[in-house]
Amino acid sequence: MHRLLGWLVTCALIACHASAPVIPHPTPMPTTHQLPVLDSFLSYREEGTGSPIVFLHGNPTSSYVWRNVMPRLADRGRCLAPDLIGMGSSGKPDIAYRYADHARYLDAWFDALGLRDVVLVGYDWGGVLALDWASRHPDRVRGVVVFETFLRPMHWSEWPPQGEKLFRALRTPGVGEQMVLEQNEFLERSLSNGVKTGLTDSARAAYYAPYPDAASRRPMLQWPREIPIDGSPADVAAVIEHYDTWLAQPTAKPALLLTFEGGSLSAPKTIEWARTQFPRLEIVPLSPAGHHAPEDVPEDISGALRSWLDRQGW
Repeated sequence: MHRLLGWLVTCALIACHASAPVIPHPTPMPTTHQLPVLDSFLSYREEGTGSPIVFLHGNPTSSYVWRNVMPRLADRGRCLAPDLIGMGSSGKPDIAYRYADHARYLDAWFDALGLRDVVLVGYDWGGVLALDWASRHPDRVRGVVVFETFLRPMHWSEWPPQGEKLFRALRTPGVGEQMVLEQNEFLERSLSNGVKTGLTDSARAAYYAPYPDAASRRPMLQWPREIPIDGSPADVAAVIEHYDTWLAQPTAKPALLLTFEGGSLSAPKTIEWARTQFPRLEIVPLSPAGHHAPEDVPEDISGALRSWLDRQGW
C-alpha cells in the first residue's frame, strides 16, 4: 500500500522526463468511430471480428493507450476501446464526471452495441469499470483482465503525512481546481512518471489534445476525488465492495490480474491479499513497467492476454 501511495505522491509532486526508446506502433491502426449515447457520444477504436474484447483506459489517458495492444489481438476477437465520457475524443457534456456518470455512459455504449460474450480488459479506473460492469452483467461476460487498478477501498491511516496532505488538497473545493484545472499539473506529471519508456512528441500531443482548457480538465480532477478513502465517497466504496464480493464467489467468471515490477498498484501485499480472496483469479507477473503499462510493454500485455485466452479455451 505504501508503494501505491508513494507513486500517487510522486505523480503529483515530481515531473521527470524519460528518454528511453519508444516502442513503434504496429499497423494498421484501429478504426475510430463515434456512437451516440444518452445526451452525448462516445468515441471508440475498433479492430478485428468475433466475440468482443473491450479495453478500458484510466485517468488521464484515453483509448489511444491501447493502440499498440489491440492490433496484436485483432485475430482473437472484435477489439473495442472506448474513450470514457469527457475524455479522449468523446463528448464533454455538462455533468459532474463522478464515477456513476462514467458507468452510466459506458453502460449505454455497451447496450447500444449489443455486446455480449465479452472479455473486459482494464487498468486504473478502467479496471474498476471493467470489474463493476462484469459483476452487474455476468450473463454477458466471459472473463475479466485487470492491472494497475483499485482492488479494495482505502483508509487515510494508510497514507503517509505528505500524501494525506496532498490528496486532501486535491479533494478540497477551490484548491484542487487551482492545481488541476488552472495549472494543469496532473496530466504532465502522470504521463512523465507513469511511462518508463518515455513518449514521442506525437503521443504526448495525443494525450494533451482533449484538454485544451480548464473546463475540459474536469474529469481529471474528479477522478482523484472518487478514490474511496475511509468510506468516502460511499457510493464508489460500495461499487468496489460489490465486485470484491462477486470475485470471491466460486462461481465468478475467470479473471486475470497482471502485475508489474515498478507498477504503482502492484504492491506485493495487495497481490497476496487478492490471491487469498479470489479463488478464480489468476495472477501473472510481467516485465517492469510504469502505471500506464500499455505504453511500456504492449507486447507483454498482449502476449499474456493471448496465453490466458488459450488457457480458457477461447
